[in-house]
Amino acid sequence: MTAHHMPRNIYGAAPAVTRSPRNIEYDALARVTRAMKQANNDGAPDFNAMVSALHDNLRLWTVLATDLALEENGLPVDLRARLFYLYKFTAQHTPKVLRKTADATALIDINIAVMRGLRGEAAV
Repeated sequence: MTAHHMPRNIYGAAPAVTRSPRNIEYDALARVTRAMKQANNDGAPDFNAMVSALHDNLRLWTVLATDLALEENGLPVDLRARLFYLYKFTAQHTPKVLRKTADATALIDINIAVMRGLRGEAAV
């Protein structure tokens, strides 16, 4: 066995497919959206779960907004501006949900719309 083959035998073959940034963003949005939906259960909302989901959602949107602000971001300027606006809305709406003066439906809808865009689906 050569030194070249030893790591492959120990760790296994490298995965054939690398996930794209779009897929990673989609999965992250799907995870936080699912958590918000579960916490927003109409029958018995779970406020502690909602707090955690809102925290994760705002943290994700902050990361996305930071990337949008970079000059080297490859998205068109108009799309970057619209997505940054969604971040600002999320940052302003989240405290209202935490104060129980609003619900998370708008945040869930925003995430779903962005997920559709990441998948190349037309707006409904």
